[in-house]
Amino acid sequence: MPSGDQRAPESPNREAPVSGRSGAHVVVRNLSKVYEHGGIKLSVLTEVDLDLDAGEMVAVVGASGVGKSTLLQILGTLDLPTSGTIHFNDEDLTRMNSSRLAQFRNASIGFVFQFHHLLPEFSALENVMMPALIQNISVNKARVRARDILGRVGLSHRLTHRPSELSGGEQQRVALARALVLAPRLVLGDEPTGNLDRATGEAIHELFLELNREHGSTLLVVTHNPELANLMPRRLRMVDGGRLVEENGDAYGSKPAVTDLEPAPPNDEAAS
Repeated sequence: MPSGDQRAPESPNREAPVSGRSGAHVVVRNLSKVYEHGGIKLSVLTEVDLDLDAGEMVAVVGASGVGKSTLLQILGTLDLPTSGTIHFNDEDLTRMNSSRLAQFRNASIGFVFQFHHLLPEFSALENVMMPALIQNISVNKARVRARDILGRVGLSHRLTHRPSELSGGEQQRVALARALVLAPRLVLGDEPTGNLDRATGEAIHELFLELNREHGSTLLVVTHNPELANLMPRRLRMVDGGRLVEENGDAYGSKPAVTDLEPAPPNDEAAS
């Protein structure tokens, strides 16, 4: 029985775009993160610098445990740096208090994680409406926006289904719709298709980038997946201490410098 994952995005009558906002210009300087457990300090990021132009699409690759997810969490204001600054369109996020950060995060940043983190007691439509409702957008407008973006990801026929009634690919499509429902200036992805089979993952990759281009957001994705990394115009490698190194455009899958990327399954070689 078809899961619905392979449906093409639909084109319902859509509300006008949320706004004419462009993507975020993000400037990170001297960013460090030190964790302390039992009196022992563990330095994960050390004086990291990063510049993301508005609307830019970037992949960050690197060995497990090097600090990629920590960087993403700090950029998304889910964690605080030990030192350093993050400027988001000239606003210094490191100077905001927790309540202002929470408001800013919901309005300006979209997250897509490896695990969808959908609320199990709510339908797909209600899950996608949630960011808009938190922003005090009316229920009717939130519903229109949620129906619109769910239609764009091919799930108009699944609006009333709860996460447990959806396939893995459909759940991730809902998570993607939720991340983009407010047209955030910055979209962050942490292995956004790492829990999906190859065919479904590739479909989500293309949809992810198509919708991001449509909204004009700045996109930063952390991934071990060479196919996803190859779709990005700019690719960075994170090495020990969080230092970011620019990668050559043809490096993936062909040079020793990227041996820590996860290899494709042997039976997929003909399709690569």
